Amino acid sequence: MKRRNFLISASGIVGGSMLSASQSDAAETADEEKLLTPTDKLLRRGLGKSGDQVSIVGFPCNGFRHIDQTEANETIAWALAEGVNYFDVAPAYGRDGECEIKLGVGLQNVERDSIFLSCKTKMRDKTGAREELERSLERLKTDYFDLYQLHCLQTTADVEQAMARGGAMETLLEARKQGKIKHIGFSAHTSIAALAAMRAYRFDTAMFPINFIEHFNFAFGQAVLELANNQGVSVIGIKATSGGDWPEGTPRSERYWWYRVLQENSQVDLAVRFALSQKNVMATIPASFMDNFKKTVEVAQKYRPITPDEMKQLHELARESESVFLRRQKQGLIGLNEPITNDDERGLC
Repeated sequence: MKRRNFLISASGIVGGSMLSASQSDAAETADEEKLLTPTDKLLRRGLGKSGDQVSIVGFPCNGFRHIDQTEANETIAWALAEGVNYFDVAPAYGRDGECEIKLGVGLQNVERDSIFLSCKTKMRDKTGAREELERSLERLKTDYFDLYQLHCLQTTADVEQAMARGGAMETLLEARKQGKIKHIGFSAHTSIAALAAMRAYRFDTAMFPINFIEHFNFAFGQAVLELANNQGVSVIGIKATSGGDWPEGTPRSERYWWYRVLQENSQVDLAVRFALSQKNVMATIPASFMDNFKKTVEVAQKYRPITPDEMKQLHELARESESVFLRRQKQGLIGLNEPITNDDERGLC
């Protein structure tokens, strides 16, 4: 297989101790963000001190499960033209790695150095993580990932298994020495797991739900954002456009997902800007539908920080909505991983 523009950076071949250098805060205001040029349409924020500039909206490749290869290729081309350089994927997305495979095909004619490519592993052991990493590299037709993450941490046991001797973290550290990974991160759906991970290792990124409903209803994510700020960790916000849980008896729309996805443009605008206005949030990953992705990009292209009056509007909207993470948070406290049979098929993590 012909590889694309593989360059080993100095930062990719040094380090490997259980405490990496801390990163600077993600840009907080437009003054600190990359200035737009005539060819740029979407702001970028820096990932720590690395110099990597990441579009404030990432491409939700989990959405490829809903479309064929032709539409995937067309959407990738649209995204690149609109200023998106950040692509987020995982082997767990779709059946038999279909989302990784479609992305690998869609990026074949794209200069590797022009994009920021991130992937993940749900494996908690060293061997399993290594197998997933190598398979993902093959599917994506690349020699390295700009970011590789421990995927879907939910309990402290998940963190302990990944960080233990013979755990997945050993694979990530070795892969970084080999130049196959530039940055190391994690994704989590409970603050219990996120905080445990951040206290165990100084990650480059933390992927976590940053959503107005969760924020206003039970301050979900505040402790994670505070620790990220103290450590200089860049936060990747997910579930920004979640409209909360499906109330009992509510008809499911054609956009059926494990949470309601906001559809009204005005609500999407407020929800996305809320997430991007939070301290240390580097980028947001939209819901896994291409129309929601495009709406999010269009909002972000006109990004301005959320105002106090708009926060009041979101507070009122949150009062009418149900949390989708409170149950998982409670289960995380007692060390229970929620069964996710059907949800997993729709890409819970």
